[in-house]
Amino acid sequence: MNNELTRKDIEEMQAEIDRRKLVERPKLLEEVKETRAQGDLSENFEYHVAKRAKNQNESRIRFLERMIKTAKIIEDDTAENEAGINKKVTLYIPEDDVEEVYTIVSTMRQNSLKGLISVESPLGKALQHHKTGDTITVKVKANYSYQAVIRKVEDSEEAESASLRNY
Repeated sequence: MNNELTRKDIEEMQAEIDRRKLVERPKLLEEVKETRAQGDLSENFEYHVAKRAKNQNESRIRFLERMIKTAKIIEDDTAENEAGINKKVTLYIPEDDVEEVYTIVSTMRQNSLKGLISVESPLGKALQHHKTGDTITVKVKANYSYQAVIRKVEDSEEAESASLRNY
């Protein structure tokens, strides 16, 4: 499955890759080199820590490069008053008699604890291109769905500032 990402997501991921390659990698390699020179590697804790940090950096670079390579780029093609990516949506759920606020984001930015839901999630899919006052049906499983009423749709600054560090 390809992750749906915005151009901004890809730009931020590329910036992180560049920083890790140009700034972090040389520092980590130097640290490994210095700790290796301290003697017996089997008992050299600093060497193992430095090596682990270097490997984690390389792993993160590979992960981000793979994400960019396999990404499906999505555009924000919703009207100003429609629910879509980078929009904050206030919902009323009659079944539970609660009002909830969510921001629809790309898969890289999702964080349900902060109210950031993926455009690929059941709720994110159900909200797409609906407007204030619309009633939507969110299909969670084959045998369970629920209804929600969209109370408000607005542009979200939270989505723009949400960190990519979730991945």
